[in-house]
Amino acid sequence: MTQMKAVRIVNTGDKVTAELRDEPLPSPGPRDVLIKVYATSLNYRDTALLRGEYRATTKENGIPVSDGAGEVIAVGKDVARITKGDRVAVGCTTNWIAGPYTPEYRSSSVGFTVDGLLAECVIFNEDALVRIPDYMSYVEAASLPCAAVTAWTALNKVEPLQPGHTVLIQGTGGVSLFALQFAKIFGARVLAITSSDEKVVKLKELGADAVVNYSTTPDWDREILALTGGKGVDKVLDIAGEKTIVKSAASTKITGAVILIGFASGFGGGLPPIDVLVRSLTVTGSTVGSRIDFEAMLQAMERHQVRPIIDQVYPFAEFREAYKRLEGGQQVGKVIIEIAK
Repeated sequence: MTQMKAVRIVNTGDKVTAELRDEPLPSPGPRDVLIKVYATSLNYRDTALLRGEYRATTKENGIPVSDGAGEVIAVGKDVARITKGDRVAVGCTTNWIAGPYTPEYRSSSVGFTVDGLLAECVIFNEDALVRIPDYMSYVEAASLPCAAVTAWTALNKVEPLQPGHTVLIQGTGGVSLFALQFAKIFGARVLAITSSDEKVVKLKELGADAVVNYSTTPDWDREILALTGGKGVDKVLDIAGEKTIVKSAASTKITGAVILIGFASGFGGGLPPIDVLVRSLTVTGSTVGSRIDFEAMLQAMERHQVRPIIDQVYPFAEFREAYKRLEGGQQVGKVIIEIAK
């Protein structure tokens, strides 16, 4: 195999498109690993990139998509952590091994500042990789690097999640459903908001203790307060931003935490400082996690045999349909692009 197919982002200035191309198979450097990609998964920011709405710096003509899993088919001469034949996933930030997030990590964002995984083969430094559990398929493992690690670290922001805590999640996307699964492992109570009665049923089937349909209950923050006896939740994982942040804060208990994860409803919106001040709220952002966080999460998932919730799987040739599925907002779980079987 000397050639491979890869998707490249093309920005003409007027629009951003994704093009499937034939390219030479790359060769690993001394500490690099060549991976045959079996599956990738999409996140909201991948669709934002194609809409021209992603505000961070990106690589010109880069390969998109941060999440994926595959088999190691070649290693560089100095590689020590990984061996040929290993089943691996790639961390979203290639050089973030441990510790807090720092500015220099912005230059190693997979699928954005460095080439991502929407290709038949990819190369990464061995330090960016984690081995995936034997019980998990490539399709399942591909869903983890961004959404699952984000949920894992967000739940433990400010203070570790404890049994008996109450967590509020929003919607049925990847981060929210992983947060639901992980919170139940910790013995927490999980409340949720969503947009339809059908999704209310699905969230309850997946373990949510109570669910509010915000389409029929626009003052959903009041309902969340009622469900907590007027106290509010310990933590909110806010994925929407502009249209939810004020009500997220209103749903949170005194000294509770709002963890802002996404911007699905926009970048604006103002959270009144007095709301934070008088109730001693902590409002913080959460940026995925380190390789150590990823590995700790995988250990917990393996111990509890947690299986990711997969919405739909699309073949590589239909990758644009996968993007459309995520854009439509009707998914329950992760949207997957299967590169190989």
